[in-house]
Parts: sequence; structure tokens; C-alpha cells
Amino acid sequence: MQVRILGCSGAIARGCRTTSFLLDERILVDAGTGVGELTLDEMRRIEHVFLSHAHLDHIAALPLLLDAVGTSRARPLQVHALPATVAALRAHVFNDVIWPDFTRIPTPRAPFVQLQPLGVGDGFAIAGLVLEVLPARHSVPGVGYAARGGLGWWVYSGDTEGENPAFWRRIKALHGERGGVAALCIETAFSSAEAGLARASRHLSPIALARELAGLPAGSDIPIYITHTKPRESALIMREVQALAPGGLRLLDLQAVDMLEL
Repeated sequence: MQVRILGCSGAIARGCRTTSFLLDERILVDAGTGVGELTLDEMRRIEHVFLSHAHLDHIAALPLLLDAVGTSRARPLQVHALPATVAALRAHVFNDVIWPDFTRIPTPRAPFVQLQPLGVGDGFAIAGLVLEVLPARHSVPGVGYAARGGLGWWVYSGDTEGENPAFWRRIKALHGERGGVAALCIETAFSSAEAGLARASRHLSPIALARELAGLPAGSDIPIYITHTKPRESALIMREVQALAPGGLRLLDLQAVDMLEL
């Protein structure tokens, strides 16, 4: 399985695109501004989009993707998300005010996009991959995802705060399977100096991340990629997470040019 990092920033700036991961060309996990890195042919090959939550930095490119390639697609794009996220898309994006209602255009029977609700714990066998929906805790309903590759599981936390024991229990269970967790992409949006802002917006800071990682099995060798950092603080956040992380863990700075081979 290839995981192409299209965007992994917590905000925009030159060279910074918001969250979007492309799995084996046909599955998109989140649809932030990173989708703009794709060619029209690459966008056309996407069959499924799995959204973590409804915040703009994770959905901003979805309506633009449909506008770019909707007329050249043979089938509706399938967008999978929590019921609350689906409701937000219907009410605030595809409402014929902010954007045309592509769930009914060009016709209700053959639209550009179909919105499919999912729930925590759901599993999918789609486009040659196995995916699982993981719990997240954020300021709006949200989830993370795990996708199984030949070398192990790729895990994405989604936007999440600390104190999410159900997530870590599932990580431990996945790591106990053959191949284990081959990569964990976890958000750390704010520096330690802004830990209060992180708590208020229900994101992780280095201090909160260190508490969460302490629950991993002793001697864990899971590569941990830090994502969703704010551009003005990215270097500082990486220094802090590496200084605060429990001993032996590999904490890596995720970059939009990365390609993970799993």
C-alpha cells in the first residue's frame, strides 16, 4: 500500500497544504487543500473519500474536486463520513448557496457525489484495501482511520484531543496482529506554550501527546509521524515532542512530499 501525503499542515502558507492522504490512487482520506497537488487524471481515479470530520481544513477541496472532474467521471464519487459530518456537508456545503448541490446534480439518480454514513468500528474492504474506523475526540464528531498494507497497518488519528483510551486500546490490538502498526500519523496542532489553546480547541500539544504515548507497550517500535502542526510553530513543536516523548519512540516530522510504502 502506498500512502501519499498530499497535505499534513494545520493551516495554509506557502508550501503548506491541509490534511489529505491518497491511498493507492483510489482512496482519499480527508480532502483538505492538499488535494490541489493532484493532476486532473489523478483526481479522476479517486473512487472513495473517507472524511475524519467536518472542519474546513479537512473538507475544503471536496467541492472543488467535484467541480474539476465531476463531468468526466463514470460513477458518483463515494464520500464516507459520520452522520453528523454528512449532515454538515448537506447543510453548509452542498446547499446551492455555498456550492451547488452535487448530491443532486446533474440528476438525483446520477449525481456527482453520494454521501455514505459510517460509524466507529466499521470495517471496509474497498478498492483492494481494508479500512477500519477509529474513535477520535474533537470539538465536533470525528474519527480516525486504519488501513492495512502488506507491511502492517497505517493509522491516522484524525483531529483529536487526549484521554482517548478506546483509540489506544485499538492501536495495541492492531499492533498485536501480523505486521503490527507500521506507521501512526497523529496530530499535534499547538506548541506547549499554547497547551491551553490546544485543550480549548480539543487538539493535542506536545505535553498532551507525551501523556498519550506513555500508554504504548514498552519498547514499542512504531514509527510515529507528527501531523497537523501550525506552520509558524512546526519546528518548535517537533523539538518539543522529541524532547518529551517516552524513551525509545521514533517521532518523525511528516512532510507533504512523503510517500509511505506499507
